[in-house]
Amino acid sequence: MQKIIIIGATSGIGRGLTEAYIQEDCLIGIIGRRENLLQEIYTQDKNKLFYQVCDITDTQTSIQCLETLVQEMGGMDILIICAGTGELNPELAYQLEEPTLLTNVIGFTNIADWGFRYFEQQKSGHLVTISSVGGTRGSGIAPAYNASKAYQINYMEGLRQKATQSPYPIYTTDIRPGFVNTAMAKGEGLFWVTPVDKAVKQIKEAIHKKKKVAFISKRWKYVVILFRLIPSAIYCRM
Repeated sequence: MQKIIIIGATSGIGRGLTEAYIQEDCLIGIIGRRENLLQEIYTQDKNKLFYQVCDITDTQTSIQCLETLVQEMGGMDILIICAGTGELNPELAYQLEEPTLLTNVIGFTNIADWGFRYFEQQKSGHLVTISSVGGTRGSGIAPAYNASKAYQINYMEGLRQKATQSPYPIYTTDIRPGFVNTAMAKGEGLFWVTPVDKAVKQIKEAIHKKKKVAFISKRWKYVVILFRLIPSAIYCRM
Protein backbone atom coordinates (compact mmCIF):
# COMPACT_ATOMS: atom_id res chain seq x y z
CA MET A 1 0.00 0.00 0.00
CA GLN A 2 1.61 3.25 -1.16
CA LYS A 3 1.74 6.17 1.26
CA ILE A 4 1.25 9.53 -0.42
CA ILE A 5 1.35 13.03 1.08
CA ILE A 6 -0.22 15.88 -0.88
CA ILE A 7 0.53 19.51 0.02
CA GLY A 8 -2.22 21.93 -1.01
CA ALA A 9 -5.00 19.35 -1.15
CA THR A 10 -8.03 21.57 -0.47
CA SER A 11 -8.66 22.78 -4.03
CA GLY A 12 -7.67 22.58 -7.67
CA ILE A 13 -5.14 20.00 -8.79
CA GLY A 14 -4.29 19.00 -5.22
CA ARG A 15 -7.87 18.13 -4.39
CA GLY A 16 -8.33 16.39 -7.72
CA LEU A 17 -5.29 14.20 -7.08
CA THR A 18 -6.47 13.43 -3.56
CA GLU A 19 -9.90 12.31 -4.72
CA ALA A 20 -8.36 10.23 -7.51
CA TYR A 21 -5.92 8.46 -5.18
CA ILE A 22 -8.76 7.70 -2.74
CA GLN A 23 -9.99 5.24 -5.36
CA GLU A 24 -6.72 3.30 -5.19
CA ASP A 25 -5.09 1.05 -2.60
CA CYS A 26 -3.06 3.68 -0.75
CA LEU A 27 -2.90 5.84 2.35
CA ILE A 28 -3.10 9.60 1.78
CA GLY A 29 -1.94 12.43 4.00
CA ILE A 30 -3.28 15.85 3.06
CA ILE A 31 -2.18 19.33 4.13
CA GLY A 32 -3.92 22.65 3.53
CA ARG A 33 -4.82 25.96 5.15
CA ARG A 34 -8.60 25.50 5.26
CA GLU A 35 -9.62 22.99 7.90
CA ASN A 36 -13.26 22.86 6.81
CA LEU A 37 -12.22 21.68 3.35
CA LEU A 38 -9.74 19.17 4.74
CA GLN A 39 -12.48 17.73 6.95
CA GLU A 40 -14.83 17.61 3.96
CA ILE A 41 -12.28 15.52 2.03
CA TYR A 42 -11.48 13.41 5.11
CA THR A 43 -15.09 12.26 5.41
CA GLN A 44 -14.83 10.64 1.96
CA ASP A 45 -12.72 7.80 3.41
CA LYS A 46 -11.58 8.06 7.02
CA ASN A 47 -9.74 4.74 6.74
CA LYS A 48 -7.39 6.02 4.05
CA LEU A 49 -7.04 9.71 4.84
CA PHE A 50 -5.03 11.67 7.39
CA TYR A 51 -4.84 15.45 7.51
CA GLN A 52 -3.02 18.37 9.08
CA VAL A 53 -3.97 22.06 8.93
CA CYS A 54 -1.00 24.15 7.89
CA ASP A 55 0.11 27.18 5.86
CA ILE A 56 3.39 26.29 4.15
CA THR A 57 4.68 29.84 4.62
CA ASP A 58 5.03 28.88 8.29
CA THR A 59 8.18 26.85 7.72
CA GLN A 60 8.52 25.43 11.23
CA THR A 61 4.90 24.33 11.57
CA SER A 62 4.97 22.81 8.07
CA ILE A 63 7.70 20.37 8.99
CA GLN A 64 5.95 19.48 12.25
CA CYS A 65 2.76 18.72 10.32
CA LEU A 66 4.64 16.58 7.79
CA GLU A 67 6.39 14.61 10.50
CA THR A 68 3.07 14.05 12.26
CA LEU A 69 1.49 12.72 9.07
CA VAL A 70 4.44 10.43 8.38
CA GLN A 71 4.19 9.02 11.89
CA GLU A 72 0.42 8.50 11.64
CA MET A 73 0.70 6.86 8.21
CA GLY A 74 3.72 4.76 9.08
CA GLY A 75 5.92 6.25 6.37
CA MET A 76 5.86 8.10 3.04
CA ASP A 77 6.57 6.90 -0.49
CA ILE A 78 5.47 9.90 -2.56
CA LEU A 79 5.41 13.60 -1.65
CA ILE A 80 3.43 15.87 -4.00
CA ILE A 81 3.81 19.63 -3.58
CA CYS A 82 0.71 21.24 -5.10
CA ALA A 83 0.51 24.36 -2.93
CA GLY A 84 1.07 27.54 -4.91
CA THR A 85 -0.26 31.01 -5.43
CA GLY A 86 0.10 33.98 -7.75
CA GLU A 87 -1.64 37.17 -8.80
CA LEU A 88 -1.82 39.32 -11.87
CA ASN A 89 0.15 42.38 -10.81
CA PRO A 90 0.86 44.83 -13.66
CA GLU A 91 1.11 47.68 -11.12
CA LEU A 92 3.91 45.88 -9.22
CA ALA A 93 2.22 46.15 -5.83
CA TYR A 94 4.58 44.37 -3.46
CA GLN A 95 1.76 43.26 -1.16
CA LEU A 96 0.62 41.03 -4.05
CA GLU A 97 4.10 39.71 -4.77
CA GLU A 98 5.12 38.81 -1.21
CA PRO A 99 2.61 35.94 -0.67
CA THR A 100 3.72 34.44 -4.00
CA LEU A 101 7.36 34.50 -2.97
CA LEU A 102 6.68 33.17 0.53
CA THR A 103 4.60 30.28 -0.83
CA ASN A 104 6.24 29.39 -4.14
CA VAL A 105 9.85 29.96 -3.10
CA ILE A 106 10.29 29.82 0.69
CA GLY A 107 7.53 27.34 1.53
CA PHE A 108 8.28 25.19 -1.51
CA THR A 109 12.01 25.01 -0.76
CA ASN A 110 11.45 24.13 2.89
CA ILE A 111 9.18 21.20 2.01
CA ALA A 112 11.18 19.98 -1.00
CA ASP A 113 14.39 19.90 1.06
CA TRP A 114 12.68 18.06 3.91
CA GLY A 115 11.15 15.55 1.50
CA PHE A 116 14.39 14.86 -0.33
CA ARG A 117 16.31 14.38 2.94
CA TYR A 118 13.59 12.01 4.17
CA PHE A 119 13.88 9.91 1.01
CA GLU A 120 17.68 9.84 1.29
CA GLN A 121 17.40 8.51 4.85
CA GLN A 122 14.75 6.02 3.75
CA LYS A 123 16.87 5.10 0.69
CA SER A 124 13.88 5.42 -1.64
CA GLY A 125 11.03 7.77 -2.54
CA HIS A 126 9.46 10.04 -5.13
CA LEU A 127 9.28 13.84 -4.92
CA VAL A 128 6.72 15.53 -7.18
CA THR A 129 6.22 19.27 -7.70
CA ILE A 130 3.54 21.15 -9.61
CA SER A 131 5.45 24.02 -11.21
CA SER A 132 4.17 25.71 -14.41
CA VAL A 133 4.93 26.42 -18.05
CA GLY A 134 4.85 30.03 -16.81
CA GLY A 135 8.35 29.43 -15.51
CA THR A 136 9.65 29.31 -19.08
CA ARG A 137 9.79 33.09 -19.56
CA GLY A 138 9.16 36.24 -17.54
CA SER A 139 5.80 38.01 -17.40
CA GLY A 140 5.10 41.72 -17.22
CA ILE A 141 1.64 41.15 -15.74
CA ALA A 142 2.62 38.43 -13.24
CA PRO A 143 6.35 38.88 -12.65
CA ALA A 144 6.63 37.16 -9.26
CA TYR A 145 4.54 34.17 -10.29
CA ASN A 146 6.54 33.37 -13.43
CA ALA A 147 9.84 34.02 -11.66
CA SER A 148 8.87 31.78 -8.74
CA LYS A 149 7.93 28.97 -11.11
CA ALA A 150 11.26 29.37 -12.92
CA TYR A 151 12.87 28.99 -9.50
CA GLN A 152 10.94 25.78 -8.87
CA ILE A 153 11.90 24.37 -12.28
CA ASN A 154 15.58 25.04 -11.67
CA TYR A 155 15.43 23.79 -8.08
CA MET A 156 13.84 20.55 -9.20
CA GLU A 157 16.54 20.13 -11.82
CA GLY A 158 19.11 20.46 -9.04
CA LEU A 159 17.32 17.81 -6.98
CA ARG A 160 17.02 15.64 -10.09
CA GLN A 161 20.80 15.84 -10.47
CA LYS A 162 21.23 14.82 -6.82
CA ALA A 163 18.77 11.94 -7.27
CA THR A 164 20.57 10.72 -10.39
CA GLN A 165 23.88 10.68 -8.54
CA SER A 166 22.37 8.96 -5.50
CA PRO A 167 22.96 5.23 -5.04
CA TYR A 168 19.32 4.88 -3.96
CA PRO A 169 16.11 4.74 -6.05
CA ILE A 170 14.99 8.33 -5.46
CA TYR A 171 12.87 9.92 -8.19
CA THR A 172 11.77 13.48 -8.93
CA THR A 173 8.97 14.63 -11.22
CA ASP A 174 8.44 18.23 -12.29
CA ILE A 175 4.85 18.67 -13.49
CA ARG A 176 4.47 21.80 -15.65
CA PRO A 177 0.82 22.62 -16.34
CA GLY A 178 -0.37 25.20 -18.79
CA PHE A 179 -3.82 26.63 -18.05
CA VAL A 180 -5.91 24.28 -15.91
CA ASN A 181 -9.53 25.07 -15.05
CA THR A 182 -8.88 26.09 -11.42
CA ALA A 183 -8.93 29.35 -9.45
CA MET A 184 -5.25 29.80 -10.37
CA ALA A 185 -6.13 30.34 -14.04
CA LYS A 186 -6.45 34.13 -14.08
CA GLY A 187 -6.86 36.60 -16.91
CA GLU A 188 -8.86 36.92 -20.09
CA GLY A 189 -8.46 35.15 -23.40
CA LEU A 190 -6.97 31.97 -21.90
CA PHE A 191 -6.47 29.18 -24.40
CA TRP A 192 -6.00 25.41 -24.18
CA VAL A 193 -7.56 25.33 -20.72
CA THR A 194 -7.34 21.75 -19.45
CA PRO A 195 -10.21 20.35 -17.33
CA VAL A 196 -9.08 19.34 -13.84
CA ASP A 197 -10.01 15.67 -14.31
CA LYS A 198 -7.94 15.44 -17.50
CA ALA A 199 -5.00 17.19 -15.80
CA VAL A 200 -5.21 14.82 -12.83
CA LYS A 201 -5.25 11.76 -15.09
CA GLN A 202 -2.14 12.93 -16.95
CA ILE A 203 -0.35 13.88 -13.73
CA LYS A 204 -1.04 10.48 -12.18
CA GLU A 205 0.26 8.82 -15.33
CA ALA A 206 3.46 10.89 -15.20
CA ILE A 207 3.96 10.01 -11.53
CA HIS A 208 3.33 6.32 -12.18
CA LYS A 209 5.89 6.33 -15.02
CA LYS A 210 8.32 8.35 -12.88
CA LYS A 211 8.77 10.92 -15.60
CA LYS A 212 11.38 13.57 -14.92
CA VAL A 213 9.33 16.37 -16.54
CA ALA A 214 5.73 16.31 -17.75
CA PHE A 215 3.66 19.02 -19.44
CA ILE A 216 -0.08 19.20 -18.74
CA SER A 217 -1.72 18.95 -21.17
CA LYS A 218 0.98 17.34 -23.27
CA ARG A 219 0.70 19.81 -26.16
CA TRP A 220 2.04 22.61 -23.93
CA LYS A 221 5.47 21.08 -24.51
CA TYR A 222 5.39 22.56 -28.02
CA VAL A 223 4.36 26.00 -26.75
CA VAL A 224 7.34 25.95 -24.39
CA ILE A 225 9.69 25.05 -27.25
CA LEU A 226 8.31 27.99 -29.24
CA PHE A 227 8.60 30.40 -26.29
CA ARG A 228 12.25 29.46 -25.81
CA LEU A 229 13.02 30.16 -29.47
CA ILE A 230 11.58 33.69 -29.44
CA PRO A 231 14.41 36.26 -29.16
CA SER A 232 14.21 38.45 -26.06
CA ALA A 233 13.89 41.63 -28.15
CA ILE A 234 10.75 40.24 -29.78
CA TYR A 235 9.34 38.55 -26.67
CA CYS A 236 9.52 41.76 -24.62
CA ARG A 237 7.30 43.51 -27.20
CA MET A 238 4.61 40.84 -27.08
